[in-house]
Amino acid sequence: MTTRPWRIVDAFTSEAFAGNPAAVLLLEAGDELSDDLQQRVAAEANMSETAFVRPRGDGRFDLRWFTPTTEVDLCGHATLASGHVLTTEDGLDEVRFVTRSGELRARRDGNRTVIDLPAALAAPEVDDDLAGAVAEALGAAPAELLGTRNDPHDDRNLLAVFAQADDVRALAPNMAAVATLAGGIIVTAPGDEEGVDIVSRYFTPQHGIPEDPVTGSAHCTLGPFWCERLGRDVLRAAQVSARGGMLVVRPDGDRVLLTGDAVTVVTGALHLP
Repeated sequence: MTTRPWRIVDAFTSEAFAGNPAAVLLLEAGDELSDDLQQRVAAEANMSETAFVRPRGDGRFDLRWFTPTTEVDLCGHATLASGHVLTTEDGLDEVRFVTRSGELRARRDGNRTVIDLPAALAAPEVDDDLAGAVAEALGAAPAELLGTRNDPHDDRNLLAVFAQADDVRALAPNMAAVATLAGGIIVTAPGDEEGVDIVSRYFTPQHGIPEDPVTGSAHCTLGPFWCERLGRDVLRAAQVSARGGMLVVRPDGDRVLLTGDAVTVVTGALHLP
């Protein structure tokens, strides 16, 4: 039996048991885990994402992300969690990850971690039937409905824009209906509290996550969308799920930089067959 270091990190929060938890499994360069084994590990962890980190021998790390039911192309909070572990435990100033979404980077900024992800720009969604299905699934009609035209995910997201932050907080979606729509639904509105520019939630039951607590990848769409609309270069974003979390979002050309806190809440070892 093989034993490897195992961490659980709460991402996009400065307090334990808030934000979005991610499991981070630290592999060795020669480890070759089958896709099936990685999926079973993620199902065992039963978190929105489990990150598998393996050194490549060239100073970079392979990084893959699995929900309890499937592998995904991009996960922001588990990237932040992985960067947090490697920079705090291994003393690295910057980490470069090789992923299904290209090379991603993580670096320390004081006590916070900054990750560099690809932007996923929003474009108007004009299908009336789809707009009706989204309103029915969410239990409320958004003021605007958009899609993501260059989303790095296999399945694009939908972006539902509401007028008020309380509209977003009050949503109680029909998850079975949401699961039939695209890759997931980002819901958002302008912020209504001091120090918060925008709010959001993210529903993706089709990936085994009814509501993701804090979604870094969703802000690859939210950042460019709201910065253009609000005339801002940087946003302070709150994801208003039950656990909640905060991000600083800065679009940079075809990239989006996300800054957030992270807290390691479990340090241990995982026994692999």
